Amino acid sequence: MRTLEQWFDEYAVSHQNPKNKAIHYICVPAIYFSIVGLLMSIPSGLIANTLKLNLPIIENWAVIVLLFVLVFYIRLSVSMAVKIAIFSILCLIVNYYIGQFVPLWIFSIGVFVIAWIGQFYGHNIEGKKPSFLKDLQFLMIGPAWVVENIFSKK
Repeated sequence: MRTLEQWFDEYAVSHQNPKNKAIHYICVPAIYFSIVGLLMSIPSGLIANTLKLNLPIIENWAVIVLLFVLVFYIRLSVSMAVKIAIFSILCLIVNYYIGQFVPLWIFSIGVFVIAWIGQFYGHNIEGKKPSFLKDLQFLMIGPAWVVENIFSKK
């Protein structure tokens, strides 16, 4: 299994251009955020009926998926998992409030599409294909790479 640093080194190869990096610092969190919103938009009756639980926080597809996402990050780095968990909680809270004013699924699809257009534009500037085309796990590495680059003391 590769270490988080090895993942970052390989991811960085196609993220050298400052404009592409700046686009990624905005678009990767936006994509993550929009996916959380889309997952929150899925009716949760199936979870409640299947698990027979009366815990509202668990009756949310986003929470269940994010628990599995955190397992992925814990295997690579506990400190990164904590950072991603904090970001995930913020995504859940903000998406909840957005959903009080507009249909969350429509808003999330809009953010998702715009952010992916930005991502592909950034890679066009870079002149290199997105890393996830080589290995889908890079879709999980992207958010960690952004967190590491924005908040590291390098």
